[in-house]
Amino acid sequence: MRKLWVGVGLGIAMCLSFIGLLVIGVYVTAGNILGGGRGTVGLAKGAVPDQYQALVTQWGNLCPALNPAVLAAQLYTESNWDPTARSPAAAMGIAQFIPETWATQGLDANHDGKRDVWDPADAIPSAASYDCELAKDVKGVAGDITDNMLAAYNAGPYRVIKAGGVPSISETQGYVKSIRSLEKSFARPVGRVAPSQQAAGAIYYAQEKLGTPYLWGGDGTKEDGGRFDCSGLTKAAYASVGIELPRVANDQWNAGPHPKRDELLPGDLVFFAHDLKDPRSIHHVGLYVGGGYMIHAPRTGAVIRFEKIDAQPDYIGATRVTADGAKALPVGTGSRRPT
Repeated sequence: MRKLWVGVGLGIAMCLSFIGLLVIGVYVTAGNILGGGRGTVGLAKGAVPDQYQALVTQWGNLCPALNPAVLAAQLYTESNWDPTARSPAAAMGIAQFIPETWATQGLDANHDGKRDVWDPADAIPSAASYDCELAKDVKGVAGDITDNMLAAYNAGPYRVIKAGGVPSISETQGYVKSIRSLEKSFARPVGRVAPSQQAAGAIYYAQEKLGTPYLWGGDGTKEDGGRFDCSGLTKAAYASVGIELPRVANDQWNAGPHPKRDELLPGDLVFFAHDLKDPRSIHHVGLYVGGGYMIHAPRTGAVIRFEKIDAQPDYIGATRVTADGAKALPVGTGSRRPT
């Protein structure tokens, strides 16, 4: 089967010969990159659906305990940007307000004469306003003010004050940790993004699958005949180094920070979308190997192969996978159709 890809052309062969050096370069770069200053937190390009970007940016700067990336991570955790979301506990809308809380905290932020929990133009500002009210309630509590604010959102300010910080409630601790980890996925990087230490192993795994026929929904199992689709391949590649990604490509997008195109490193996931202003429309993912190439499972009738990123016309961006970022993704995000 490996003969299927041996003769695919000089350009690909050269790319393959570069992989060892490129992956080694990941670790060299890891020793040389310095983190940037804190500064003002902005949103990473493409991280937030375009129709919500201005609202999240404006209201995410409402108080010192909040920033746009935290607000974005919170909204993603609550509803995955779905303004029609409704939970079994009767939480409603993009910010998942329960009726009792909306009655006291809901704003008519767009000044249309009604406070509408289903309208993101009201719900997003209301979520930010409520966050900042909670931050005031717990401002005298020791510890990180943003952590305490988020804990109060989940468990109530009384429990945070009584505990002297994030209370020892597993749901609350998980809520805070998830949002703070996801914050890195939504924040515009300051300086270069730290390289992934698992990159080499993920690439090695994907290389071993070159020439394998594509199977829509394939996870590489015995039942699938060892075949994959695009997100099944990237999921398996990172599972081989101990990082569990969601099953679907547009959920994998939030598994870490987003490097710029000219800052891509081997091991980054590269994504393609129908709408370049909306990451929810992501339909394809590959594993970057350097030199402008990726390994990916393209489509039915094709095999896993090297290909230029630019062979796909709708590149939306990349994600540098982290273990914390993957763990922070909301449970159940992989329930949609595989892509």
